Amino acid sequence: DSIPVTMKIRLADSSEYDAVGELTVEAYSHDGFVRGEYAMTLRAAADRADKAELWVAASGDGLLGTVTYCPVGSVYREIGRDDEGEFRMLGVAGRARGLGVGTALTQRCIDRTRELGQRRIVMCSASYMTTAHRLYERLGFTRLPERDWAPIPGVDLYAFALDL
Repeated sequence: DSIPVTMKIRLADSSEYDAVGELTVEAYSHDGFVRGEYAMTLRAAADRADKAELWVAASGDGLLGTVTYCPVGSVYREIGRDDEGEFRMLGVAGRARGLGVGTALTQRCIDRTRELGQRRIVMCSASYMTTAHRLYERLGFTRLPERDWAPIPGVDLYAFALDL
């Protein structure tokens, strides 16, 4: 799990939005997690950058991963309360898996929540995304079953939280 020394976590540049959208779709498709119209949502990186914060992990080799941080007031928030940070759509390029990219992006969201003075960070992950669940649990997130929900039938989302 060594992080590429040249990896940098930063806000996406507008010239990267199409690539970020494709990376997100590819990351979710890699494990068979793209269902129905969700691919359009995953691909809409420019909209996420406009209505939330679009973060990327980049190296000299290009984009390694992305996450959408959803501040209070963002239409992309799903379960966050006003005193909580929230993130969504964490995706790591297939070639960058196992390098700590997902961990680094999640840590950026944790740090961003602290910067905003919020007491907790929350997020949802589909019930079948067990690799992601292990990453979150390693970072100290715990399940928040009272906020589990399903955006469409057959897609059950588990809620996770980390008190800061």
